[in-house]
Amino acid sequence: MKEIKNVTIVGMGALGLLYGSMMAAGGAQVRYVVDAERYVRYQDMEVTCNGELFRYQLVKDTEAEPADLVLTAVKGTGLAAALDTMAGCVGPETVILSVLNGISSEEILGERFGREKVIHTVALGMDAMKFGNSLQYTQTGKLHIGLAPGECTENLEAVKAFFDRTGVGYVEEDDILRRMWSKFMLNVGVNQTCMVYGTTYGGVLANGEPNRTMISAMREVIALAGAEGISLTENDLNQYIEITRTLLPDGTPSMGQDRINRKPSEVELFAGTVMRLAEKHGLYVPVNRFLYERVQEIEKEYR
Repeated sequence: MKEIKNVTIVGMGALGLLYGSMMAAGGAQVRYVVDAERYVRYQDMEVTCNGELFRYQLVKDTEAEPADLVLTAVKGTGLAAALDTMAGCVGPETVILSVLNGISSEEILGERFGREKVIHTVALGMDAMKFGNSLQYTQTGKLHIGLAPGECTENLEAVKAFFDRTGVGYVEEDDILRRMWSKFMLNVGVNQTCMVYGTTYGGVLANGEPNRTMISAMREVIALAGAEGISLTENDLNQYIEITRTLLPDGTPSMGQDRINRKPSEVELFAGTVMRLAEKHGLYVPVNRFLYERVQEIEKEYR
């Protein structure tokens, strides 16, 4: 059976550092691939994970060699550039996982490197936050993995064995596409609402306007998923609200962190995708349109 021994990660944000540090602690050889400009910037940078120094290894994209596993952990806004950065890391036997938000990264990676190399992946239940060079988390969550049409059973088995060996928590999904849409529903609600209202997980769970906005945005995704042939229900919505209750109440998701750090957000992956698909199906999505427009206003303030 194929064996995964080394991992190359593209992306040194919250999830890239979280899973890189976990895999390294589990005995895997972990490298981060970066372009020349980032290599100069990052080579002497100290990074801490929950207060502990994380000694990481960098490799320039021009010097990268094929890895057993490539983990794509950039923001959606950086995926296009990441495809070029990671190109030298992908060989004939490489397996690719993506922990990006949204529902399109696997398709984009498959078109570039081959669908058979990709395993659909959803990261759930973690509360990792990165500010500056410091990563903080109380929950590592689990990676939900499964096969979509065209993907390779041997690669899935190799990933499972690697996770078992390194201690990375995972769940094998029978219907990974439904799970991806479920996570998309959560992100559309929680991520965007936290950014727009400048609030936390606890803030969107409390009774009030942020909570109503979050729930309404998620219900628009339920309707949209049905139009796309994916069955989501109110039970799914309630399940993901309960997952959110397990996270640090004072924490905030990636888009909430973007507002604090004054960085461009992934709103195009969330409300942008909802609006485009809603137009395709003739659906009305006023809450996501409101969130999209409000995020545009917030990001204009950065300039």
